Amino acid sequence: MNTLVFCFALLLPIIGMGQSAPLSAPEFNIPKNLKDWKKERVTLRHTLTGLMGNLPSRPSVAVKILSREDKGYCTLEKFEFDNGAGALVPGYMLTPKSGKAPFPAIYYCHCHGNRYESGKEEIFTTRPAPEVPAEVLTKAGYVIMVIDAYCFSERSGKGPGGAQEKGGAEELSASKRELWFGRSLWAMMVRDDLMALDYLFTRPEVDKQRVAVTGMSMGATRSWWLMALDERIKTGVAVACLTRYQDLISEHNLKAHGIYYFVPGILNHFDTEAIISLIAPKPVLFMTGDEDIGSPADGIHKIVAKVRPVYQLYGKSDAFENIIYPKLGHVYTPEMWQKMLQWMNKRL
Repeated sequence: MNTLVFCFALLLPIIGMGQSAPLSAPEFNIPKNLKDWKKERVTLRHTLTGLMGNLPSRPSVAVKILSREDKGYCTLEKFEFDNGAGALVPGYMLTPKSGKAPFPAIYYCHCHGNRYESGKEEIFTTRPAPEVPAEVLTKAGYVIMVIDAYCFSERSGKGPGGAQEKGGAEELSASKRELWFGRSLWAMMVRDDLMALDYLFTRPEVDKQRVAVTGMSMGATRSWWLMALDERIKTGVAVACLTRYQDLISEHNLKAHGIYYFVPGILNHFDTEAIISLIAPKPVLFMTGDEDIGSPADGIHKIVAKVRPVYQLYGKSDAFENIIYPKLGHVYTPEMWQKMLQWMNKRL
C-alpha cells in the first residue's frame, strides 16, 4: 500500500463519522394516551436535568436580609444567599402594603439585552416592560421576587476575570469556567433561580398554591425552563424567546443569543418542544412577535403543533395559549403587558 492510499484509509473512519453525524434533533413523538405520556414525561425531565451537567447539589438556602424599606406601595426587602458554588446571589422581595397575606406571588426573571448594569433593577423601570413592574404588580396584590443572574447588576465584575472584566467579556469567561466543570452557564443561572424559588416558598407572606413566573427575552426562557423543571410553579407568562433551536440555526441567527444560552448536547435528544411539553398541564401563555429574529415564527408553529396535543391528553387545551403578533420584533408592548396581567389575575 503506497503512502497516499494508506493515508486515505486512515481518513475513511473520520469521513464516515462526519457523514453519519446527525444533522437534526430526533423527532419528538407524543404518546397516544395519558398513561404512556406520564411515563415518557419522567424520562424527558430526567434527560433535561442530565443535560444541565455536573451541577453542585442545591443546598438549603440560608438567606441574609440586608435591608427593609417602606416604598409606600410595598415593603421592599433586599436579601442575599450563598449559592453553594462560589457566589452570593442578591435579590429583592416586594410585599404589598394593602390586602391580606398570604398573597399570590410572581417570580420575576429579568431580561438580558446586554443591559448588564440593570439585572434585578429592571423591576423599577419601564424597560423592557411598558410599565413599572414593581408598582403595578404589588398594587395588584402580588408578592414579587427577583434576583440578579450571573454577570448582572451587583454580580457584574465578580466573574473569573475579576473586577475589571464586565459585560459580554465577563459572560464569556464565566461560560468557559462552567464548561471546565462539565456544565453550562445557563444551567447555573437556572439553578440560582430554583434556589431563589426554594426561598420564596418558605415565606409566610406567600400563598404556596399561587406562585407564577414571568419575564421577557432571557427572562422568558428562564420562565419556561423553570416551569418545565419545577412542579411548584402554577402558571407563567413568557414574552419573546419561544425559540426552537433548529429553526434558529436554519435562519442563520445563532448570533441573536449570547453564549450563556447554549446547553451542550441538547439537540442530540430533542428540541424546545420537548421542554415546553413538560409544563403541561399547567397553564402557560407565550407572546412573540413574528419578526423577532431570536424566535423564528416557523419554529414557534412547530412547537405549538407538538405541545398542544400534550395538553389535549390532559383535557386542558385552554391552558396552553400562544400568540404570535404580526409585524413585531423583539419587544414588550402595552398590549402584551395587559394580556400578562389578565392572565395572572385569572390563573392566580
